[in-house]
Amino acid sequence: MIEVEIVELNDEKAKLILKSTNNAFVNSLRRIMLSEVPTIAIDEVNIYDNTSVLFDEQIALRLALIPLKTDMESYNLPDECSCNREGCTLCQVSLTLSAEGPKIVYSEDLISTDPKILPADPKIPIIELKDGQKLFLEAIARPGLGKNHAKWQAGVACGYKNMPMIAITGCDQCNACITECSQKILKPQGNTIVVIDPFKCTLCRLCEDACDVNAIKVEEDEKTAIFNFETDGSYTAQELLLQATNILQRKANALKDTLQTLQ
Repeated sequence: MIEVEIVELNDEKAKLILKSTNNAFVNSLRRIMLSEVPTIAIDEVNIYDNTSVLFDEQIALRLALIPLKTDMESYNLPDECSCNREGCTLCQVSLTLSAEGPKIVYSEDLISTDPKILPADPKIPIIELKDGQKLFLEAIARPGLGKNHAKWQAGVACGYKNMPMIAITGCDQCNACITECSQKILKPQGNTIVVIDPFKCTLCRLCEDACDVNAIKVEEDEKTAIFNFETDGSYTAQELLLQATNILQRKANALKDTLQTLQ
């Protein structure tokens, strides 16, 4: 049974310690966060009036990369929708934008037909309109997966490392390891050296190389991982973690069922 210790958790990011696990499981969770968790993003833009300095295509690219708060309980992936990708209220949502300069157009200026599907950050700048310039468009947002395009990638900065284990015995207090440590996690205390924050250890082992008496030993616990991830705002960190674990469980069950049919 995997044990989870929460070191940090807020809406934007999380740091977890996963115990009694292995790198294969943690990496599977990381990959699912990046590529398999569905989100909603702008996929099509119809521009009816654009007298700004940017081409229509440039504006469409900017709109596509604005993270939208996602509610997948109300929407289907287009490939799984009963409309056969024709487009309906179950697989797409419309957002309109109408602005006239002088002003800076922000993501909050996008008006959604679904109040639950809104930009995750209202102050993402889209374009600056000068006096007399206009922009009028309709954007169609659809659910998708990060493995198909980065605009549907819910997890960002997802990474992990094994828990560092630093043992210090027979220290002669030369302090060479303290000088060599780039993360500054070692400090003298009494007749030895102590570790201030093992989480910051990068496992570079430069401290081992600097110690002439081999008093310091750095190893990694292969059954314990420090897992960090952030979201793009489409989900909270807790929602993203739950989505990823549910998808991983479904994949594992599907594999198990397939293997049972081969027996």
